[in-house]
Amino acid sequence: MQQSSITVGLPAYNAMPFLPEAIESLLHQTVSNFTILVIVDGSDDGSLQYLETVRDARLRVLIQPRCGLTATLNRLLLETKTSWLVRQDADDISYPTRIERIQEHISQYPAAALFYSLAEYYPPKRSMGLFRCSRGSPQKLRQIVQSGYLLSICHPSVALHVGKTLALGGYRDLSHAEDADLWWRMALHYDIHLLPEVLVGFRQNAASISSRHSYVQELHGLYIQYLLLSHLSHREPLPLSDIETLLESKISRNRLEAKQQLRRLNMDLAAKRYANALAALIRSLLASPGYLIQRVIDELFPDGSIANGISPDLFYRRKEVFWP
Repeated sequence: MQQSSITVGLPAYNAMPFLPEAIESLLHQTVSNFTILVIVDGSDDGSLQYLETVRDARLRVLIQPRCGLTATLNRLLLETKTSWLVRQDADDISYPTRIERIQEHISQYPAAALFYSLAEYYPPKRSMGLFRCSRGSPQKLRQIVQSGYLLSICHPSVALHVGKTLALGGYRDLSHAEDADLWWRMALHYDIHLLPEVLVGFRQNAASISSRHSYVQELHGLYIQYLLLSHLSHREPLPLSDIETLLESKISRNRLEAKQQLRRLNMDLAAKRYANALAALIRSLLASPGYLIQRVIDELFPDGSIANGISPDLFYRRKEVFWP
């Protein structure tokens, strides 16, 4: 691998106090032949001041007024001077062999467009479980998408081929779910490969997008599935505003509450609030026993077809409304 093959791209918006640990995890990889690009997206919390103290020739820092995550991700793609952009979030951790393993897979599968790995909730000794992740060969992942479901991939675990990602239009402005939209487009056009090992520590915290915007993320996830089904059936999709009420009727409030409580469980465990963690687990069970049981099954038997979305039939049964 040449030094210019990989850039690790990290958007930083008010990323303290987790940013130093994220950067240190990159500086202590088992290989050093990569660059680090950080875009400070209007932060006012000391993120830039910290980055100015990092003395490493691999680090490049860009500063911009607040633009939001999607615009920042697209700028990372445009500013990257290498063939591959490895994603990293400012509150997550790259384990020491992550870049080395990605380099090995790029050499083994040079025609691929996306690699991703397993991710565990962080810190591992004070969190439970792995990120619920789709698994299988590129063909199996493509079949999941062709059947009308979305892939479940941990965004900070991916490596993107820059040229192929830009050829598909990059990230589209679908707030809090722009990654799921990119995955289905990638899967239909190129090969996606799983690195079947834990290479990323995924931190759940109260300030994260998933914590602060869980309902909007759920809604936009359904709209992205609708965009996928529109593509598969060669129909013209309506704008979100036209079908928002319809999509909201498909959201299970109990399931969403159970999901939020499991997220709270790990945040409480990380903070050593064990009584609160137990209470969150009980609330998750009471909100949706079926969701909690399925989550346990996915954890114990991960080789099943893990995917996101509702049954495509729920869209097709009302095709006169979704595609007038």
